Amino acid sequence: MIHLAWPWMALLLPLPWLSYLWRKPAEPNGAIVFVPMAMTLPADTAKAAGASRAGRWIFAIIWLLLVAAAMRPQWLGEPQPIPTTGRRLMLAIDVSGSMATDDMAGGESRLRVVQQVAGRFIDGRHGDRVGLILFGTQPYLQAPLSADLTTVHDFLDEAVVGVAGTETAIGDAIGLAIKRLRAQADSGHPAPPGQTVLVLLTDGVNDAGAMPPLEAAKLAAQSGLRIYTIGVGAADDGGFFGGGNSDLDEQTLQQIAKLTGGEYFRATDANALQAVYRQIDRLEPAAGTQQWLRPADEWFDWPLAAALLLSLPAAGMRRWT
Repeated sequence: MIHLAWPWMALLLPLPWLSYLWRKPAEPNGAIVFVPMAMTLPADTAKAAGASRAGRWIFAIIWLLLVAAAMRPQWLGEPQPIPTTGRRLMLAIDVSGSMATDDMAGGESRLRVVQQVAGRFIDGRHGDRVGLILFGTQPYLQAPLSADLTTVHDFLDEAVVGVAGTETAIGDAIGLAIKRLRAQADSGHPAPPGQTVLVLLTDGVNDAGAMPPLEAAKLAAQSGLRIYTIGVGAADDGGFFGGGNSDLDEQTLQQIAKLTGGEYFRATDANALQAVYRQIDRLEPAAGTQQWLRPADEWFDWPLAAALLLSLPAAGMRRWT
């Protein structure tokens, strides 16, 4: 789309015409000179008049081109999202073997429900930089911190149960989040104080990894990382055969949240999980509406170059007439 940065410059267009109207007529100076070869005068006069008309047209076109250049025509490209200053928010999602259990209503697995609900949570974090960690026996950085929320959402949808192993390394997942947030700060993109957050979701107990969860939580607190923990899976019904999520270590998740200034939430179905993410949105509101930028290509040099080229023959006509 063509855009004029300074359209008001068009007011300069009638300036030469107004100057012509307001000029004073030339006054005769001295006596009239008698020309002996009067027969040659009409031809010379016609030639001069033609050159004068051509010169006026060229100067008019040059003036139009100069005004067009002064209006700064631009070609605007498609709008593109730009990052804004906000929170650095990491999501750590458990993809261990137990996340394939389909006990959260609707006949879908725990991971599938988490993908649907957490995906909507990601979509609403406009202005924040969001990253994604998948963890099982060991953690993996699935998506680095980015303002491109659509891509982070797509990476979450691509997660599959068991991709990081069948066990659960909660401490190592926290450690990886700390490492990535520190790397962002060292690269010249630090978050404002108190604006680094980790939302850790799991359905089990820490049974893998090198770092104990509580030690990792203490390091997170020292780094200014606030952790919200979510325990998912149907509640243990206490029946004869057991049932529900009896392996969830709620006490450890509560202590992790307490040590870092966050909160612990329990989600036994999709509706409860939606309520949890809404609560986190209230506790950690997004930075604001998404901002967009339309890249602009300057086109003023084209009419300016054309005016320069036309000025060459115009100068020659001025010299020889």
